[in-house]
Amino acid sequence: MTEQVFLSPAPAADTEDVLAVRDLNIHYTVREGFRKKTLKAVNGVDLSIRAGECLGLVGESGCGKSTLASAIMGLVPYTSGSVHVAGQDVPTAVKNDPLSQARNVQMVFQDPFASLNPRRSVRDALAAPLRLHGMKDKAEIEARVVDMLTKVGMKPEAADRRPHEFSGGQRQRICIARALIVEPKLLVCDEPVSALDVSIRAQIINLLLELKDELGIALLMISHDLGVVEHMSDRIAVMYLGRIVEEGVWSDIFTKPLHPYTQALIASIPDPLAAERHPRRMQGEAPSPLKPPSGCAFNPRCPSVFDACRQGDVPDFTKATGNPSHRARCHLLEHGSQKWVPVLG
Repeated sequence: MTEQVFLSPAPAADTEDVLAVRDLNIHYTVREGFRKKTLKAVNGVDLSIRAGECLGLVGESGCGKSTLASAIMGLVPYTSGSVHVAGQDVPTAVKNDPLSQARNVQMVFQDPFASLNPRRSVRDALAAPLRLHGMKDKAEIEARVVDMLTKVGMKPEAADRRPHEFSGGQRQRICIARALIVEPKLLVCDEPVSALDVSIRAQIINLLLELKDELGIALLMISHDLGVVEHMSDRIAVMYLGRIVEEGVWSDIFTKPLHPYTQALIASIPDPLAAERHPRRMQGEAPSPLKPPSGCAFNPRCPSVFDACRQGDVPDFTKATGNPSHRARCHLLEHGSQKWVPVLG
């Protein structure tokens, strides 16, 4: 008997972006007393991901990563710019054909304990999306549920159990299975391992990588854990106070970071030799997005700040010498005075 394939095989190399974010702005009006202020949660962001590629999005808490993810999912409106997934404009798809949007992009959330209905069996949780998208044959639904459980490393008999019977890592596997069962082209993972035990994190990370390669999906990995992002990502985008401040392939970001903020983030990775390398350290806390500093938003904390950083507009992206795929927003680069600080040796 010929084995039936339920999930799409990895596609051939594609030159088009599965995710294309262009000049995205998400601004909110916030009232402080009698005054109204603008909170720029996401400010002029450009991102792209191709099929079979993982983009890591990193930054401190509150920098706008989850807001950006919500916009990609079509869960929040945005002020200006555009978001396209698989060639479809997200707000238009959400309005006119929400099921098509759901087929294009799915999300794995941070907390697997809150992501599953405790009253529904695993079979119900995985079958519901299939029924929603029009699948009616019970045998086909059952076969696909079992197939997806197997792909995420769960036994078929797990389908009859309820979420409270599983560990955190097992629940996250079930959440991944539920997200992938409708064959999305883009999977957004928002801190998918931060709520799990350290011993389980590597298993979930490796599972996501295996599924990405097997299914040929695009993966957006959002995390503040640089170790996770380094292990998973083909490219990395560093976000600070609503903006992307550096972008490049993972090896460039981790070995030759251009922006002082990226250098400080990498220096914060626990390393017994860090003290001998004298890495640059950040000072203070991130400013409020309601009261951003003039010029470069990182200037109050930057160890290399000079007059141009505090004045005028936000710096444009400057490409690394001889490496156009590696770029950063830094006045030091514009003035040709930025020096790489070897924080990792």
